[in-house]
Amino acid sequence: MDIDKLLVKVFLPDDESWLRHANPWSIWSRFATLPFIILSFWSRVWIGWYCVIPITILIFWVWINPTLFGKPKSFESWGARAVLGERVYMKRKDVPMPCGHKNMIVVLNVLQTIGGVILICGVWKLNVYLTVHGTTFVYLAKMWFLDRMVWLYEDSIVKTGSVRTRIVSCG
Repeated sequence: MDIDKLLVKVFLPDDESWLRHANPWSIWSRFATLPFIILSFWSRVWIGWYCVIPITILIFWVWINPTLFGKPKSFESWGARAVLGERVYMKRKDVPMPCGHKNMIVVLNVLQTIGGVILICGVWKLNVYLTVHGTTFVYLAKMWFLDRMVWLYEDSIVKTGSVRTRIVSCG
């Protein structure tokens, strides 16, 4: 099983969870969690093993977050379309993606991973410089990735009145 499929199964197990996660409150409150996770790991210096408490709470928050908010009234916001684009991406083995997205998404995932490695090294070594740069790198790559998800979502549907149908991929 792919790591992304495993994470989706744990954090967003069904279509209903994805629709609820498209709520702006869910999107942005979850997005804002990374600095708190970093601070929790960094707090090992000040509170020792008690740092496990905020880390556990934050992991629980990331897991429970999509279930706490209802479906948005509209899916036209940038964030909602980004979440729906991620859903299209996660179903790429069942429903082929439109042309031109796969390679760029791979590049953006690699960039996020590089930023994550820098961030983890910074937190591990308690190096503020690496931590800030890694966090910035992760956030910039994630925002670019989410923007690409909006594009993927928009390319995967055709709006004809109120009817939406899938576009056929390019082989």
